[in-house]
Amino acid sequence: MLRCHGTMTTLSLFAIIFVLNSLPAFAPPTWMLVSAMALSRPDANPWLTALVAATAATAGRLVLAKLAFILVRQRWLSTRTKANIDLVKDRLERRRAMTFGAVLAYTCSPLPSNTLFIAYGLTSLPLAPVAAASFFGRFLTYSFWVVMAMEVAHKAVFDVESVVAYLGGYFVVTQAFMLALVVLFAKLDWRAWFASKTIQLMNRTGSPHQKPSIL
Repeated sequence: MLRCHGTMTTLSLFAIIFVLNSLPAFAPPTWMLVSAMALSRPDANPWLTALVAATAATAGRLVLAKLAFILVRQRWLSTRTKANIDLVKDRLERRRAMTFGAVLAYTCSPLPSNTLFIAYGLTSLPLAPVAAASFFGRFLTYSFWVVMAMEVAHKAVFDVESVVAYLGGYFVVTQAFMLALVVLFAKLDWRAWFASKTIQLMNRTGSPHQKPSIL
């Protein structure tokens, strides 16, 4: 019975994290969820918990990136915006090692990664390299959070709901800020930035027959 209960908890953790990481915005951070689980179940296997969480989170983010490509780039972006984003795509293709390292470092931070995968999906680049970097970064990060939370749970009594509520303000502010960065990513004139490090938005001039778009 205990083994069955543990399996169901692991499957539930995977399903919850996968779904939340597939959402484009305002899903609670995964590190917060794994920390809350570790606080409530301090005797669970920390490495298995981190492995399941990292796998589910990476899979969910890949779905999000693919949806960004199919629904946003293919349907909503104008030809000019696609061409603008393709300038970034060309740079990333020539700097694959740097891209891998940057994604690895970013996913080790507490910042939300939904906008990173949305922006990456808009470039139409292959997802395998960023998936590998994300998985390794998340596994390291979640292992840290799980082990720390379990250590704290063994030494103190915590109200998990209070901890989650305390972090709610941080979560909302960072989500709003990062979503604004996605819009900036699509609208920034990348040709001007690469040429002279000038920050400016694309002008509104373009073909009169250009299809309408949200960006």
